[in-house]
Amino acid sequence: MFRTLTRRTLTGVAALAATGLVLTGCGGGGNEPAALDTEEQITLNYTFWGNDDRAARYDKAIAAFEEEYPNITINDTFTDYPSYWEKRQTEAAGGGLPDVMQFDYTYLRQYGDNGLLLNLEDYFGSGITTDAIDETLLATGTLEDGTFAIPTGYSAWSVFQNPGLLADTGVEPYEGGTSWEDYDAYMASVTEAGGGTVYGGTDTTQRIQDLELKLRQQGRELFTEDGELNFTQEELAEHWTEGQENRDSVTVPQSKLEEINPVSGFGGAITTSEMSWSNFLGGYLGDSGAEEITIVAPPTSNPDEKDLYRKVGLMQAASAQTEHPEAAAAFVDFLINSPEVGEIFGATLGIPASETQLEGANLEGPDKAVKDYLDSIEERIGDAPAAPVNGFGAVEQTFWDLGKSIGLGAVTPEDAAKQFFDEAAVTLGN
Repeated sequence: MFRTLTRRTLTGVAALAATGLVLTGCGGGGNEPAALDTEEQITLNYTFWGNDDRAARYDKAIAAFEEEYPNITINDTFTDYPSYWEKRQTEAAGGGLPDVMQFDYTYLRQYGDNGLLLNLEDYFGSGITTDAIDETLLATGTLEDGTFAIPTGYSAWSVFQNPGLLADTGVEPYEGGTSWEDYDAYMASVTEAGGGTVYGGTDTTQRIQDLELKLRQQGRELFTEDGELNFTQEELAEHWTEGQENRDSVTVPQSKLEEINPVSGFGGAITTSEMSWSNFLGGYLGDSGAEEITIVAPPTSNPDEKDLYRKVGLMQAASAQTEHPEAAAAFVDFLINSPEVGEIFGATLGIPASETQLEGANLEGPDKAVKDYLDSIEERIGDAPAAPVNGFGAVEQTFWDLGKSIGLGAVTPEDAAKQFFDEAAVTLGN
C-alpha cells in the first residue's frame, strides 16, 4: 500500500503493478542552465521510501526549504522500498517520474543510462555545490555522460540489537564480528528463551547482501567484471539450504513477518537482532519503539578478509523531464548540503556525505552510535564493488522475493535457485 505524506494528512493509495515495462526517456541536459527564477510560483513533486520516522524528518526539511524558497512548494509522497521501485518503473514507462526523488545507487545505471535522470553536473557551481563532498563519494553518481545522482550519505552492513527486548530473555548480546556459528547460537538461545513470542533474528540467507557478504569473505564479488553472476546455481541452492535449520526452529517464521509487513521483524520488536545497513537505525527506533538500539559487526568466516565496504545508499536525483530543472537542482542542493537538514536527519540517511551537512548533524545519541560503529569496523572495510549492473535492482528484489517464498515453504531452495537464474538471465541479458 502506498502512503502519501502531506503537511496535514497521511493517506493510503493503491499500489501499481509494474511487470515487464521498458524504461524510456530523454537526455538530461548539456546546455547552460538558466538562473532560478525566485518570483515564479513553482510546485515540485518529491518522493522517497521509508517509514513514519523518515517522513516526519522530511516534513521538517521541506518546511525549511520552503521557508528559504517561498516561491517553491514541495508535494511529497512515500512508501516502502519494494513498492517504491514498482511505482517508479510504472512512471518511467509512462514518462512521468517525480521532479526530484530519493534514489538508490543500485538503480543508477537502469535509469541513468536510459536518459531518465537530469544531468546534475550541468548545475555544479550554478545551483549545486559539491566542494564539501568527498570526490570518491561524489563519483558514485557519475556515469559516462554525467552525474545523475548525488549521495546524501553512506553506511555499512551491520547487526542491530534491541537491548531492552534482549534483557527480557536473559540472553547476553551478540558481541559482533565472530563466526557465523556464534551468531546462529546466539539467535537460537534467544528463540528458546523467547517462548514463541521473541526470536533471535531473521533468516540470514534471504537477502542478496547476505550472500554478497559471504562471497566477499571468500575474496569474491556478486558480479564479474563483465556484469555476469559470479556464483553458480548450485552455490545459491546450497546457500539457501544452509539456512533451513534456522528457518525450521530459530529465526522468526516468514508467516509472522507477512502479518506485520512492511515493518520488519526487528522493527516490529519480535526479533532481538537483524542484519541491515547501518543507516536503518533511525527507522528501527521509530518502528520498534525501543529506547536503545545497538550496532555490532556482522559475523565472518574469514576475519582477515576486508569483507565490508562503505555503501552509498541514499542519493538524490531529478527527472530529466522536470519542467523546473533549476528549482529541482536547488532542492537537491538543499537536501545534500544544508546544515539544517543535517541536524534534522542526523545519521538516519547514513553518515552525511557533505561536510557542511555533517557539521550541522552534530551527531549525538543514536546518530553518534552509527558513526562510532563505522569507525569500529575500519579494519574490515575494503573496496566497494563496481557500480551495480543495469537491472541489479530487479535482481535484488527477485532474490528477496524468492527468499521469502522459501521461508513460506512455497518453493524449495533448488527450485528457487533455478528460478532466480532463469529470471536473472532475462534481466541482465546474459
